[in-house]
Amino acid sequence: MDIARNFKPKTILLWQKAANQPETQRIINLFPTANIQIVEHQRNPESHMSLPYALLEGKRTLMIGHTSSFVGYFDGRLGSNVHCMPYYKLVPVSNGCPYYCTYCYLAYVYRKFSPFIKININYDIMFRQIRKTLADSAPNASFNMGEMLDSLALDHITNLTPELIPFFSGLSKGYLMLLTKSNNIDNLLSIEPNHKIVISWSLNPQQIISQYEQCTASLEERIDAAKKCQNKGYRIRLRIDPGIYYSDWQTGYSELIEKTLSVIEPENITLGMLRLLPGHLHLAKKAYGHNAVNLLNNNFANDASDGKLRYPPELRIKFYRFLINAIRYFNKNVSISLCRETHEIWDIFNDHCEQNKCNCLIW
Repeated sequence: MDIARNFKPKTILLWQKAANQPETQRIINLFPTANIQIVEHQRNPESHMSLPYALLEGKRTLMIGHTSSFVGYFDGRLGSNVHCMPYYKLVPVSNGCPYYCTYCYLAYVYRKFSPFIKININYDIMFRQIRKTLADSAPNASFNMGEMLDSLALDHITNLTPELIPFFSGLSKGYLMLLTKSNNIDNLLSIEPNHKIVISWSLNPQQIISQYEQCTASLEERIDAAKKCQNKGYRIRLRIDPGIYYSDWQTGYSELIEKTLSVIEPENITLGMLRLLPGHLHLAKKAYGHNAVNLLNNNFANDASDGKLRYPPELRIKFYRFLINAIRYFNKNVSISLCRETHEIWDIFNDHCEQNKCNCLIW
């Protein structure tokens, strides 16, 4: 079950320079039982917690502050043999989310930051930076609000989509990409969609969700949310990523595809497999125990130039071939792509996958 709707921080850290702003007061009024602390700095307050404990504790701590950089550019370069494409990252919420995904690389990326979920409320700067980016960019630019956060998990708290969706509708060449494991779609259904907005659901079999994506929406909840948004008129994509091997993986993933494509017509399905930063393994084992250990029961290969551990190539090929065949059984026309795969894997599937039509790109 999706716990994000019931997210209640135990502690709220208020950056002193933002403490008296109306948006700050609106948010803290949502949580009358939270312990409110005024802080002078937005990063690295004194803490003696271990990194694994801080990871878990941070999911119950909210910081309200500012940032000077809402928009980041990813140039698509991941070394000599990993394929990816450029896009812009939009990060109004940072440091983490309320979900407990065992494999989440952000836990390692943010390990040196303070243990909290941070909402940056100086939205005027965000809108200004989006406009400036578009003024300097090529004809079309996509802003991915799912690379560094779950786009919808806390949307009922931030109320960002009711601001961002109308804003993007008025832009000539900017597109907003939302990626989520949530079914927190009330705001989306309350406003008029437009073709500048693309919503993508990250999917996995329920067994994987229950074991490795704890506290996220169930598979049924995600499918239902995607169906409702498609019926509303939103553009829908799917991302089956990270694919994870388990004893009955073929049954689980074929059922996932059948359940999903029986009710949804996505414009794209992007496939990817588990990718782990080596340093994340120790952190995940300490934080999540047995669940993380189960992820490691494979002979991971380090054959990719981005430094992440992956299943051996033969297992990835087997997985992609199975899923592509299953997808084509139900939908002959949807574009299929691969996420951050090596050129060697791409060469095998070039006739089945489209390199310029993946989850984070616009067309």
